[in-house]
Parts: sequence; C-alpha cells; structure tokens
Amino acid sequence: MHAVIFDIDGTLVQSVAIDETLYADAIRSILGQIKFRPNWADYDLVTDTGILSQVAADNSVSAQSADIREIERVFIESLNTHVSKNGPFLEVPGAKAYCQSLRESRKYSVAMATGAWRSSALIKLESAGFEIGVVPLATCNDSDARTGIMQKALSKIGSRFDSITYYGDGPWDEKACSELGWNFVAVGAALSGIESYFGESVA
Repeated sequence: MHAVIFDIDGTLVQSVAIDETLYADAIRSILGQIKFRPNWADYDLVTDTGILSQVAADNSVSAQSADIREIERVFIESLNTHVSKNGPFLEVPGAKAYCQSLRESRKYSVAMATGAWRSSALIKLESAGFEIGVVPLATCNDSDARTGIMQKALSKIGSRFDSITYYGDGPWDEKACSELGWNFVAVGAALSGIESYFGESVA
C-alpha cells in the first residue's frame, strides 16, 4: 500500500494568487498596516497560523486569540465574496480525476495536507468541484508547522506504507518532504513541476 498526500492551493486548486492577496488583506484589516516579509518562503512556518504569528512578532503587535478568529472570519468572508462575484476556483487540470483514480485503486491511500485553515480549504475545494469529506484532510488547525500537518494527514490513513508521496507547489513543501523523508512531486511552474495530472499514471 502506498500513501499519496496532496497540498491544495496551487496543487489541486488554482487559488494561490487570490488566496495570498485576501489573506494579507484580512490580516491588515485587523492588525493595521503591518509589513510582510518579501516572500512567503521567507517565513519559518508557511501556514496561515504560522505566518500570522511571525507577522505579529515581526511588527511587534499582539495577535490575541480573538484577533486570530476575526482575521479568519474576514478571510473566509472575502473568499466567499470572491467566489460569488467571480465564479468558482478552478482545479489544476486533471486533479479531480487523478485523485478519484487513486482512491479507486487498491494500491493507494489518499489524504490532503494544507497550510490553510480548514474553513478556507473547504471553500476552495468545494468551489472547484471536489467532493468534501471523502478524503481525509489535515490543516493548520492541526499544527502550525507544515511537517506536523503532513504527519497528521498521514496518521488519518494509516501507519505502514511501502512509500509516501507528497504533491506540492511550494519550496516549503519540498523542504518538508526532505525533512520527513517522503517522495516529492512538484506541481506548477515555480518549481518546474507538472502543469497537469493528465500525464500522471496510476498503476
């Protein structure tokens, strides 16, 4: 049995640009005109909760539990508004069919692991037409660290696998896989990865 785990933004759903913009806007709406590091990869914990804690520390501002909940609320509202005005997010070409083929195979167990909040991940997945609740999902609600989220996703599908493969679109995904000793498949132009899943085969 082989484990296959997917990131979501930029890996299954074409949502990175909008997600990043609305996330930053939500933080500023609550914490004020704070400054961000030049790139998300410059943060140690590239997850919604991890980045938020580091943004607060960098700008010497307090982010209490109530602030975090309000930032998440504003972010979710913005995502819903975006979908309402602009239509659904699109899947990365072939992503739904590929996930389905893995799930139907007796050789694979499938899960998702994302640095997003669970609430926002579900909006993007559902918007893009993925079935909700059929694939185990781990998010930053489970851990601030990418590796912690990935390990949580794995624990939801089993403990003994012949191989573990993670699909991701960010350098933080590749780094986390290196730390965990997992196989890594790059998705998207940023990492010179696959542009669609139509060429991926399921044995």
